Amino acid sequence: MVPMPSKPAHAATAVHEFTALPLTLPPIPSFPKKTTHYLYLRANNPKLPTEDTPREVFLVNVPIDATETHIRALFAEHLGGSRIERIDFEGARVGKGITAPVTSAKQGKKRKRSEATTTTGDGAVAGTENEVGQLPQLWDRELHRSGSTALVTFVDKASADLALKEARKATKAGRQLPWGEGVEGKVAPLGSTRYATHHKLRYPDQAALQQSVDTYMAAFSAAEVARAKTLAKQRSVPDADGFVTVTKGGRAGPARDEEAREKGEEFKKREKKRVGEDFYRFQTREKRKEVQRDLVKGFEEDQKRVEEMRKWRGKDYEWPEARKRGLPGQLLRMHTEQSTGLEPAMAIAPTFKPLRHASLDW
Repeated sequence: MVPMPSKPAHAATAVHEFTALPLTLPPIPSFPKKTTHYLYLRANNPKLPTEDTPREVFLVNVPIDATETHIRALFAEHLGGSRIERIDFEGARVGKGITAPVTSAKQGKKRKRSEATTTTGDGAVAGTENEVGQLPQLWDRELHRSGSTALVTFVDKASADLALKEARKATKAGRQLPWGEGVEGKVAPLGSTRYATHHKLRYPDQAALQQSVDTYMAAFSAAEVARAKTLAKQRSVPDADGFVTVTKGGRAGPARDEEAREKGEEFKKREKKRVGEDFYRFQTREKRKEVQRDLVKGFEEDQKRVEEMRKWRGKDYEWPEARKRGLPGQLLRMHTEQSTGLEPAMAIAPTFKPLRHASLDW
């Protein structure tokens, strides 16, 4: 019995919620045959939807050589002619320029997104705020990894629905849409020409490089000023729930140089007083012993003075001046009483130094 030839299996028209759209890739020198590539698309359904979500279409398995021109031509020529606002590829060049300034907590998502991206009149992306001050590009055309994704945002929800409807029609009819048709001369070529251009772009013009650096520094200064103003405003203005945002920095402004210097000197004096001149323990012991020796010596001297005073108690006192003049003790007593009105002992007592009382730690 001769086996009957089996019919070729048809590819699935849908995978879960995705529509499998067949594309015909043109032949290239390395593979001179046409081949079929499947592009999967569905309405965007993120976990955190935004106001733009209803007019967004999510693409999966984007061709590696896809550009914005390719996708616009595909939807314009073969999928109802829907107008596209912007296209965001996976792994796009973001975050290499000046970061956007701090936005207020009350600011809506729509306003943030509209400020971050601007478009031209024909729907092409004019530039984003992250592109300010970027270094020159090293490649004239970006390539994507296999199985990468993209997010297409249409001008309205009706355009997005029309594009999905036309994609389902083409899939059910079994039509294969040509890829890259009508973009010849509008995109940078691939192959060896691409690498030759890359070699030239590695050495940018000095004037262009200097302009890029100057633009970066100017945008950085403006972003820092805007950030400081926004943080200062958030520090004093409560949000919708009545909470005040805690920002970096204290209530008072930065200290002046003179005040900071005075505070530093005061801290050094306080630290020196707390620690003392003697840092090591043996220095402290030696200093304590020296103080004790001085106290003992002073105490012994005071004891000697007291003994001398006790020896002269009840005797006639003679002044050194009177002794030089040869006056007897009796005349000296009379002379002292007449001149001072005090007893000789009371007149002589002030000449003695006061006793130093000290408590010693034995």
